Amino acid sequence: MEKQRTIIVTGGAGFIGSNFVHFWLEKTNQTVVNLDKLTYAGNLDNLKRWANHPRHIFVNGDIADRQVVSNLLKDHHPWAIVNFAAESHVDRSISAPDDFIQTNVVGTFNLLRESYAYWNALEPDAKEAFRFLHVSTDEVYGSLEKDDPAFSETTPYAPNSPYSASKASSDHLVRAYHHTYGLPTLTTNCSNNYGPYQFPEKLIPLVIHNALQRKPIPIYGDGMNVRDWLYVEDHCAAIGVVLDSGRVGQVYNIGGNNEITNRDIVNTICRILDDWLPGQKDFTHASLIEFVTDRPGHDRRYAIDASKIKNELGWDPQESFATGIARTIRWYLDNAAWVENVTSGAYQRWVKLNYEERG
Repeated sequence: MEKQRTIIVTGGAGFIGSNFVHFWLEKTNQTVVNLDKLTYAGNLDNLKRWANHPRHIFVNGDIADRQVVSNLLKDHHPWAIVNFAAESHVDRSISAPDDFIQTNVVGTFNLLRESYAYWNALEPDAKEAFRFLHVSTDEVYGSLEKDDPAFSETTPYAPNSPYSASKASSDHLVRAYHHTYGLPTLTTNCSNNYGPYQFPEKLIPLVIHNALQRKPIPIYGDGMNVRDWLYVEDHCAAIGVVLDSGRVGQVYNIGGNNEITNRDIVNTICRILDDWLPGQKDFTHASLIEFVTDRPGHDRRYAIDASKIKNELGWDPQESFATGIARTIRWYLDNAAWVENVTSGAYQRWVKLNYEERG
């Protein structure tokens, strides 16, 4: 992994991005230039450990700002860009799609345009070493029926929400910049991530947070929507492998081999909390569960076929769901101050809009 000294990580204060920054700084001796707009889900508390570290350079900026991107490339001479920067929550994309188009489509286009100009001017050896890795989602493939085969890298795109449509658009732009201009790109499409530092609008941290507060735990529809769950540290390791050894121009699907219904996820968390927080007579956390009106266009099932990355690059997830969810719940219990800081008034207003008014 020690090809050159610096990489640029966009969206590195968000959930997956900050976990990757931790991973990269721990596993390599390289410098990370971390570009993040610090929207609601970007949180510098995620990176306190590296706040004054010489190998972590934080820049508050927008990937849609071409001058900011151009200046970072000129000033830091990275050998790679890893693009996590994205609006990523389906519910928010339904109520306010504009930001998703601006960040996910326009922002990625600006990154590609500036990266191409930078790459094209490099000396031959540096040009050969450079990589642009774009982090995407399995949601671009649409929805699966119960017995359909899992998504592979050749599954046709069929996005069903403004979020997934914006990510599909960005994926196509990345592909086009490789095939048209020769930019050495890599794309990863991952399944649902969970783990430390996840903003509590997503299912797992939302359930943990509400359970601990003894607030209603909302489940959309009948709760039988299926997702493939990937522990975030496994995802970071997979991205590192793709960045290091992936074939230029290729797409790699990354999954956790854990297809589980939303209902089973919620019940598992409730059972663990019942076991870990004893002494609550005549109370179970599952009693807080409330079924709410399903969201529009809710995809029924996602599943990832990760055989390509396993066969080509030797990557496999290390965490089972049982071990990963236990680590995740323990992290949230041990980091109550982090949760308190991110569950602000703005977050409470979002919960009211997206869950309470659906009841």
